[in-house]
Amino acid sequence: MYPDPRVAELIATHFVPVRVHVKEQPEQFQELGARFNAQWTPTTLILDHSSNEKHRIEGFLPADDFLAQLRLGLAHSKFGRGLFTEAGQQFAAVVDNHPQTEAAPEALYWAGVSRYKALNDPTALSATAEEFRTRYSDTSWAKKASVWAH
Repeated sequence: MYPDPRVAELIATHFVPVRVHVKEQPEQFQELGARFNAQWTPTTLILDHSSNEKHRIEGFLPADDFLAQLRLGLAHSKFGRGLFTEAGQQFAAVVDNHPQTEAAPEALYWAGVSRYKALNDPTALSATAEEFRTRYSDTSWAKKASVWAH
């Protein structure tokens, strides 16, 4: 289903994939499309165990960008379960492994938040704000983190 083996491996390792084809399964597609407000195909949703949406990817992406988005969704899912250390590791993996993708600045931001939540240490936030001065400084995520600078 996924021609890039890195994508296939990540999905097989961390997700339970469900595919609904718009033409081959029109009833299921309409039902799930309405339930999750899917307006475009493909729409990739990362849900928690209670079917709550944690991350959404709409449209096709090159493999590296798709991997970054999947890892971002995995991290958001862990964060939502209060697994802040694991979430931080996943967010950091996005920044480290996919630094040129649009997901990287968001991942950097949430990596700092995850470290803060895991350790209750505000220096994690100021360190993240400082990192935004040299990386991704022209993004909205840098602006959000700027309030943490000291």
